[in-house]
Amino acid sequence: MRVFRGFHHPELARPCALTIGNFDGVHRGHQAMLALLKNEAQHRGLPSRVMIFEPHPREYFSPGTAPARISTLRDKLTELSRCGVDEVVVLPFNQSLASQSAQGFIDDVLLRGLQVRYVLVGDDFQFGAKRAGDYAMLDAAGEAAGFDVARMNSYEVRGVRVSSSAVRDALAAGRMDLAASLLGRPYSISGHVVHGRKLGRELGFRTLNIEFRHHRPAASGIFVVRTHGLGPAPVDGVASLGVRPTVEDAGRVLLEVHCLTWPIPARAEGEPQAGLDIAYGKIVRVELLTKLHDELKYEGLDALKIGIAKDCDDARAFFAALSAPHSLQSLRERI
Repeated sequence: MRVFRGFHHPELARPCALTIGNFDGVHRGHQAMLALLKNEAQHRGLPSRVMIFEPHPREYFSPGTAPARISTLRDKLTELSRCGVDEVVVLPFNQSLASQSAQGFIDDVLLRGLQVRYVLVGDDFQFGAKRAGDYAMLDAAGEAAGFDVARMNSYEVRGVRVSSSAVRDALAAGRMDLAASLLGRPYSISGHVVHGRKLGRELGFRTLNIEFRHHRPAASGIFVVRTHGLGPAPVDGVASLGVRPTVEDAGRVLLEVHCLTWPIPARAEGEPQAGLDIAYGKIVRVELLTKLHDELKYEGLDALKIGIAKDCDDARAFFAALSAPHSLQSLRERI
């Protein structure tokens, strides 16, 4: 999959089949839309192309009240690639784009910039300044300019409309099972392992620190997790996603993962932390499997250490229960 920043690239100046949206989460409704796009593109002998916006338009207009982020840009692009898309255009959402008329967007971006021959949109699609453009306007423009326009209706799973809002609601409620059902996979976050305060080492629970580059993640709290990217097999662990109220309250969102067993050996005898150092700079993907509880502000570091130890015990019990599924529901009720 090729990724382009903006649409002013010579490689994009060829006919394509296009869909447009934010695709936050790339949930099962998005996946169905992308499958339809791929089928139409193949039938017409065109590349399948997806246009997304960064930042989300609502983050641009009202950053304080914008929806919580489900996916980082990296995770979004990863899932779009898994869906088999040929090309992704990341369109910077700025003042120029925000003030562009709906007709200007059709003329400048869709026709001259991307040379669309087929456009697929969702049932609530709107575009242009003040969201003046809609499906009817796009369809009329397609008839006049010679490109086809299609609209995909809502996608449901067990009677629930699949949407980014539904995924956010599930994550906010700690319903990781429901979120996984809507996404078609466990909810995960990926990123580079970065240096932290090294407090976990002092407490006896060394952690991997992964920055979440948005101030409002869709999920927060303490989770049982599996981490991919440290070795040939995923690693079980427990993680905190949030602002760590006991040790610092700076508002910086961080995903801290403690591996129940460390997969990377130390480099030499007598260097117990060397294995952790090897992880810095790696890109890892952390699956959030179940929520243990919200973030807590402990009275001090001793209380924090006791709390982490209990979280680790609960995480071990969760993984042990995976081999005995009949006991998993009762375990979730206890924790």
